[in-house]
Amino acid sequence: MKALSITGLTKHYPNFTLENVSFSLEQGRIMGLIGKNGAGKTTTLKSILNMVTPDAGQIEMFGRDFRRHEQQCKQEIGVVFGGIDFYSHKRLSSITAVTKRFYSRWDEQAYQKYLKTFELVPTKRVKELSSGMKVKYMLALALSHNARLLILDEPTSGLDPVSRDDLLSLFRQLVKDGERSILYSTHITSDLEKCADDITYIKDGKLLASADKETFIESFQHLRRPEETMQITLEDIMIRTERRNYDV
Repeated sequence: MKALSITGLTKHYPNFTLENVSFSLEQGRIMGLIGKNGAGKTTTLKSILNMVTPDAGQIEMFGRDFRRHEQQCKQEIGVVFGGIDFYSHKRLSSITAVTKRFYSRWDEQAYQKYLKTFELVPTKRVKELSSGMKVKYMLALALSHNARLLILDEPTSGLDPVSRDDLLSLFRQLVKDGERSILYSTHITSDLEKCADDITYIKDGKLLASADKETFIESFQHLRRPEETMQITLEDIMIRTERRNYDV
């Protein structure tokens, strides 16, 4: 079953248009959503979540029309946006007490397990957490209501290499049983080399390509220089596709 299916997603702004974006994510897989800053990645995610209203397009989650079954669908998704802070002086226990009221399938035993696994102390205040621990806390909240689809927007942005690698290993573990899927927006392509199964590339608001990672990388090998004998990487693909020439 497809965890997520997007068809013809379109959103117009005065100076930017997300135009006719379509892709799908199977259960048990991690999809990397790539593109340079301003390409439309966050607009895509916010449109999927109805945080902004799309002008056109169809969104299905686990076979259900998202707009018709939004409340039900949101019980099965977890969202982690990098760089978003809670009230910095609040304790984690206070934030959790409010959050869990919104979920009919909140699992307190699972929540306590993730607190222990992620080494989170519920009496700590948000301002006392590192960036990596804030992401882990948001993941703990998402996983504790049995979310089957995780939507992550730049979750590793600003993290040190060790913390990033730690989270990437965690993402792989989360989809291992085939029950969860992850849609992961980032411009840090080296992260996706390590953890993604599929890649979707948005350029200037348009879908450039979407495929499993091996097929995706192979489809851009025409960008390889004559002297190069190895496959070019995701980073090479983005740099060579997005490169601009300046007349200064």
